[in-house]
Amino acid sequence: MTTIKSRLPQTLTTQRLVLTAPTLDHVPAIAKLCNNKNIHQWMSRLPFPYAEADARFFVETVVPSAEEACYGITREDEFMGVVGLHFAQGELPELGYWLGEPYWGHGYVTEAARAVVAAARAAGASALRSRALSTNARSLNVLGKLGFLETGKGAEPIGPNAGMPATFLRLDWDR
Repeated sequence: MTTIKSRLPQTLTTQRLVLTAPTLDHVPAIAKLCNNKNIHQWMSRLPFPYAEADARFFVETVVPSAEEACYGITREDEFMGVVGLHFAQGELPELGYWLGEPYWGHGYVTEAARAVVAAARAAGASALRSRALSTNARSLNVLGKLGFLETGKGAEPIGPNAGMPATFLRLDWDR
């Protein structure tokens, strides 16, 4: 049986970016970018402080897991962040991302996420879900640009921000 994850391409290329699985070569950059309170405050699954051991665990354990399709966001071989899909049994794939603070405000995460959304649709996903803290206007703006619509509000279910107000969204395609 093939899955949506198995039908996703290993590499995605956009006008400015190359998206491919994070590797051990990316560990120092991941650790440096993630060890930032301005990143951590918005994330549901990122420990803080964030060390190279955390980045190594991410690359060695999370990236190859059946529940994740992770793409490192790179430009001219510079690692900038991660975008991907989380696959939970019985749920729609969930789009998630983070981008290192030096790269904010240039449209990179929108461009990268748009490529992953298109790949998920081509791979057979009927819809996607996502969520963001309700105070994260930048992330909600990105999701709006991608066509996600709010489905409700509630508490962030996991991680260091568990219980914080969250906005839940969904992207449906006409099939």
